[in-house]
This record gives sequence, C-alpha cells and structure tokens, in this order.
Amino acid sequence: MPEVANRKADTLGDAHEVQKHGFDLGVVVGDLAFEDDSDSDDISLEGLQQELEDCKNDNVVTNILAKGTSLREYAKGVENNVREDELESIQDYIKESDNLVSLHNQIRDCDSILSQMEILLSGFQAEIGSISSEIKSLQEKSMDMGLKLKNRKVNGEYMRTLEILSKKLKYVETDPMIKASRALKDVQPELERLRQKAVSKGFEFIVQKLYALRKPKTNIQILQQSVLLKYKYVVLFLKEHGKEVYLEVRGAYVDTMNKVLSAHFRAYIQALEKLQLDIASSSDLIGVETRSSGSLFSRGREPLKNRSAVFALGERHNILKEIDQPALIPHIAEASSQKYPYEVLFRSLHKLLMDTATSEYLFCDDFFGEESIFYEIFAGPFAVIDEYFNSVLSNCFDAIGLMLMIRIIHQHQLIMSRRRIPCLDSYLDKVNISLWPRFKMVFDLHLNSLRNANVKTLWEDDVHPHYVMRRYAEFTSSLLHLNVEYGDGQLDLNLERLRMAVDDLLVKLAKTFLKPKDQTVFLINNYDMILAVLKEAGTEGGKTQQHFEELLRSNISIYVEELLLEHFKDLIRFVKTRAGEETTSNSENPVTAAEVEPLVKDFSSRWKAAIELMHKDVITSFSNFLCGMDILKGALTQLLLYYTRFSECVKRIGGGSSLNKDLVSIASIMYDIRKYSRTF
Repeated sequence: MPEVANRKADTLGDAHEVQKHGFDLGVVVGDLAFEDDSDSDDISLEGLQQELEDCKNDNVVTNILAKGTSLREYAKGVENNVREDELESIQDYIKESDNLVSLHNQIRDCDSILSQMEILLSGFQAEIGSISSEIKSLQEKSMDMGLKLKNRKVNGEYMRTLEILSKKLKYVETDPMIKASRALKDVQPELERLRQKAVSKGFEFIVQKLYALRKPKTNIQILQQSVLLKYKYVVLFLKEHGKEVYLEVRGAYVDTMNKVLSAHFRAYIQALEKLQLDIASSSDLIGVETRSSGSLFSRGREPLKNRSAVFALGERHNILKEIDQPALIPHIAEASSQKYPYEVLFRSLHKLLMDTATSEYLFCDDFFGEESIFYEIFAGPFAVIDEYFNSVLSNCFDAIGLMLMIRIIHQHQLIMSRRRIPCLDSYLDKVNISLWPRFKMVFDLHLNSLRNANVKTLWEDDVHPHYVMRRYAEFTSSLLHLNVEYGDGQLDLNLERLRMAVDDLLVKLAKTFLKPKDQTVFLINNYDMILAVLKEAGTEGGKTQQHFEELLRSNISIYVEELLLEHFKDLIRFVKTRAGEETTSNSENPVTAAEVEPLVKDFSSRWKAAIELMHKDVITSFSNFLCGMDILKGALTQLLLYYTRFSECVKRIGGGSSLNKDLVSIASIMYDIRKYSRTF
C-alpha cells in the first residue's frame, strides 16, 4: 500500500507541474495517423461468417454499411474520439489534483490510525486471553473454597455430631471396663485426635462470633439471642472436654463485653451530662437571706422556675409515675433543647442499667451456665457509673432531688425483685446507702441555716408571710409527699427537728415587731400560709399539720381579744370583772346604773364605726382573705357574746330600765354581722 500511494503522489505531482507551466496537447500526443495495413495478407478468415452473422443485428454496423463508409475510416474516427476523451479525462484529473492530494493524505492518516488500532486490538486480545485464564483459575479456587467451607461449617448437623462425640468420650471416661479394654487402646489415639480437632474448631468458631460483638453500632442483645445462643452446645462441649480452651473463650467473652458495655455506658453518661439542669447550690438553703445567697449577677441568669424547684416539689414527683418508662434517648432530647433535673437522668441511667443487666444475666446463665460471669463483665460498667455518680453526688445540694433518687432506687429494687433477677441487689443497696448520708448532710445544712439564721438581716417590717417560712412550708410539704407511701420514721424525725427550728426562728422574728398585735398578726399569717401550702400539696401533714393548726387557733384567739380590747376595752373589762357579780343592794359592791351608763352610751354611739375599723384592720393585716374573714367573724361573734352578757347585766340592775333606750339590740348587732358575712 505505501508503494501505490507513492506512485499516486508522483503522478499527482507531475500533473500539478504541467498545470502550472501550461499544457500542449499536440506536443504530448503528436499526429494521429493510421497506415495501411498492406502486410496483413496472412490474416485468417476463419470464423468470419459467424462474426458477420453476429453483427447483422448491430445498429452501428448496420448504419455504417448503409452509408457505405469505409471501416478503416470509421475506426480512425473512433480512435480519435477515444483519444479526445482520454485527454479530457486527464484535464479533469489535473483540475482535481488538490482534492486527490488531500484524499491521499487522509487515506494515509487512516492507514496509520488503523495500524495503531490493530496493535491495540492485538493487545486486548492477549489480555482477554489472560483474563479468561484468570477467571478459570478463580472459578476453580472458588469451588475449592466452597468445598472447604462446607466441610468447616458449624450447623445443626455438626452439633449433633458433637453430641455423639461427647457421649462417646463420656462413655469411655466413665466405664472402667472400657478403660481396661484392648479395643480402647486401638481407637484411643483416633478418639483423642477427634476431640482435639472438635475443640480447636469450636474455639475458632466461637471466638470469631465473639469478635462481632466489638463492631460499632452492633445490637448486642439481638446478636446474642439470634446467633450465639444457637451454638451454646459448642461452649458446653468445650466446657466438658476442653477446659483450658473453654476458659480462654470465657475470658475472651468477659473481656469483650466488659470493654463494650463500659464504652456504651461512658458514651451514654457523656450524652446525659449535656441534658442536666442544675437546681441547687450550697447557698440555696431555707434560712439563708435572699440578698446574700449569691451574687446579683449570678442569680439574674437563673430562670425563676429553677430557683423555686429548690424547695418545692412541683411536677418533679411525676418521675415516680414514669419509673418503668424507656430510658431517655439523648440526641432526641438535645435536639429539642430540653434540660432535666438530675433525678430524671438518674432514673434513665439506671433504667438502662437494669435492662442491660437483666439481658446479660439471663444470657450468661443460658450460654455459659454460670451466673458469676455476670459480675466479672459488669465490673467495668459499675466502675464507670460509680465514678460519674460519685462526682455528681458530692456536688449535689438538692435535697428534694436526693429524696426522689432514694425513692427511685426503691422502685428499681421492686422491679428487679418482680423480674426475679438478683444481679443488681448489692449495687442498688450500695447506691441507696450512698444517697441517705448525702441527703442527711444537705438536710442538716437547711436545719442549721434556720438555727443559725441572723434575725436582724432576715427581718422585714412587714406582717405578711416571710419568704423563709414559705421555703420551709414548701420544703416540708415536698418531703411529706415523698414519704406518704413509705412511712420513713427517720425522715419524720428530721422533719420534727426542722419544725422546732422554724418555730424558734418565727417567734424571734415576731418579737422584732414593737406592737404585740403586729407580732400576733405576723405569726397568724405565717402559720396560715404554712398550713395552706401543706394542704395544697394534698398530703397528710400528720403531726406537723396538727401542730401548726393548734398554733394558728391559739394566736387567732389572742388576736381577737387584742382587736376587741383595742375598740371595746372598758366594756370587756367590765364583763370579765363585774358582769358576774350580784346587782342587788344587799351585795357588798353592787353594780349600779351610774356605773354602766357610760359604757352603754359609749357602745351605742360608736359600735358600728368600731366594727368597720375592725373590718379594715383585718383586711389590711392578713394575706389570706378567707382567713381574715374568719377572724373578723370570730371577733364579731365574741363581741356579740360580750355584749349579750353586758346587756343581761344591765337589765338586772335596779333602775337599769332607764338605760333601755340606749341599749343596742342583739338583733341589730347580728344583722350587721350577717351583713359583713354576705358582703365577704
């Protein structure tokens, strides 16, 4: 092909040169002449007749013969026409020389490309041949591996084979006659090799399955129940016929689960720490003055609802109703920006611990036939939880939260008891034992804050309930509520100590008021508030409630007397000292009309105004409106009793009838009393 292309290129080059310098057709062709063919005498005429017959029907020949034209002349004309056509063809070729050169170059390029493709395809062909050979080799290897896998597969049939082997081994070991037989000596080596092979294969298989437990995001319980338990007989075989290997398997499982569960609980605790809501600090105590319980700026950053939770139970007790709910999922709670008091996180952590421990305890008992393995596995998780719990507990000053945790632990102990799973008994007891001393320590801080309170800094010139007493009421109410179903005598004793400290402090605060009536009003307001908080919590206050009810009644009686003395001092003194004496002239010191006339006229002139003043005094003095109205009603009732006795005394006096016109009728007084009752 290259030689042909070169010849074509030379021809095209010459044609291009001719076109460039001009072309003389006459010079190239010369004269066209036909000489007579006089020397053709030897030409054979054989077949002429046949040719004439063939040409008889030819139109060209017929036309020449008809015209009488000489054949030689006609042939010469034809020859000239052919030569002219040839020259025209050459001219056309010369005109298309550029295109032909371009075509030649393209053909040459194509030839080069095709040559490269030929080389490439040849290489592909060789590689395909090699790949085909490799595929055939891989196919053979795959078949070989499949056969080996089938031989090594541990399935139900293999388990049954292990059982048969185990029976034979036990039979040989336990029967004295078999041990002494010659037949055993013949098969003993083979039997031992079978045992070693089964032990080795079982060890490799179980350890391989155990490694799956270490993979991240593995559902351990599902893997245990759906995979490992199916092969528990392999472990039993190792335990009976390969003790050393069994101990290795056991150790591998203990090590794996210890690390895996420790890591899981550590990660869960780290996630829970982000959700913790701090409730109380060491300065959040009942008897600490508000202004000195922390810096102004630090308190300003704390939400009010969190501060109130220091002493009030609020909705926090709902955690005891949700004791068996699933554990918190930290990332969901964090996504919603929720924060929780520590007892919520405490319950969630221990709920996860209980469920994990229950599952692991049952699995270990079923898979290994040993309960003791559980405690080796959970040594790590217990250490992780203890470290976290102790760090939180040492900084916890939330007495309500601590008591809630004590109740949560108690409920968890009941749950584990119902499950009949004893594996957490000692751990839960240890946590409970840790919580009580901490609660007692925080409780004593509150108690000492009341005992050592500075009355001067706490006192406010206001007879309304003191904030320290409200703290005490909420705190006591919360603890009483949490003790309803438990009847903890130790807690009752502590609350009794706290009540005594509050009584003492409240009396000291009352004495800072100068007027006795203000002191009494202050005590009544605080006793009433304490009782209202206790009753609002819906708890049976017991001795604490009875104590404050007695104090409230006592101080109301004192206040009523003080209020009546303030407005009707002379009348009350007369009733108490003279109304019971004889009014006849025979007595040593008879009551006379002149003695009682000023009292009658004084009462008649201002009793309504005095009652209205009493009403205003009560309204402004007592925070609890209903309590104030009860006190007013009691005061008016006592006034009515005094005045009734006074009226009866006046009527018994000689000449006392002259004072009847100035005496106020009992009906009028009762009407006014009922008027205040209807109004309020």
